Amino acid sequence: MKSVAGSPVRILKQTILAKPGKKERKGYGYGTPVLLEYELQGQSRRAVIHTVRPGPFGHEHMADRAQSLLWDHTAFNSLPRHVRSIDVGAFMTDGKAVSLGNAEEFFTLTDYGEGMPYATDLERILQSDDLKDGDIQRADALCDYLAMIHSVKNSEGGLYTRRIRELVGHSECIMGLIDSYPKDSQRYDARLMAIEKQCVDWRWKLKDRVHRLRQVHGDFHPWNILFDNDAEFCLLDRSRGEWGDPADDVTCLTMNYFFFSLQRTGRLTGAFEKLFIRFWDRYLERSRDTEMLEVAAPFLVFRSLVLANPVWYPNLTEELRTTLFRFMDGVLRAPRFDPGKMEEYCGG
Repeated sequence: MKSVAGSPVRILKQTILAKPGKKERKGYGYGTPVLLEYELQGQSRRAVIHTVRPGPFGHEHMADRAQSLLWDHTAFNSLPRHVRSIDVGAFMTDGKAVSLGNAEEFFTLTDYGEGMPYATDLERILQSDDLKDGDIQRADALCDYLAMIHSVKNSEGGLYTRRIRELVGHSECIMGLIDSYPKDSQRYDARLMAIEKQCVDWRWKLKDRVHRLRQVHGDFHPWNILFDNDAEFCLLDRSRGEWGDPADDVTCLTMNYFFFSLQRTGRLTGAFEKLFIRFWDRYLERSRDTEMLEVAAPFLVFRSLVLANPVWYPNLTEELRTTLFRFMDGVLRAPRFDPGKMEEYCGG
């Protein structure tokens, strides 16, 4: 309070404001506000401290709650007659409070990741179709890593339902990607509308499989994987939370084997087919998660929407994009994904 007011402040009283009771019509709230009575330059004043408690409705993570409070601080003060937000801050681990009201943008500072992106390996295979022993070792290392991190479970069922909801409706996922397709042409509209409707149906098939909530990376693609000279690697840019369905990671990587093969031959063939089938077989054997084949379809579509999108990949042929759209339609119609039927899904 002193840092905000610029003058000494004397705290007079703190009172927890009433929670909704049994007689209240509203039975749920996002937090418990505290009335703060204080004295500033000889005058008595009052303010309210608001926090957001962990819980559903998109408040499971600390970052969710920070987002809500940061938004409040700006939005409260831009609407006539709304109570004014004095500041927004954070409680530190030592109990101190830090003012964030003047923050404009946030940043993270990370270590430097050593190594070359796994995508460079795939680019080499794209040119040569030559699969070296090291390529097998690296694919196996990535597969075993996923099986290992996916063995860590989480019992927060509501969080799994949220992640499936975000898979379909988040701005970075299926609906957001659909809305990012070029608006200057209607050549994609009918296909995208059909995909979106089918994905909503898939959400209802998946959202209650809460036992599937596992530790995930969340964006396990070849540009986020750095290898050294051997099979040792480090990862970049973990996305969209710590927990989700393991199918997210497995489909993210294996779809790139498919995608690179399409650029080479228009089909899943040769070295990339070997990597694709080997990865799926090895992962299913080690994880024993055969249920993944029942839930993989919308995750495959999520990654396909990125690959087929002219915004992300402007130099692809229309023939390749059409193949990806046929794949999405085929895999969404199938009740269970079969890694051995990629040509069938593409209409072959």
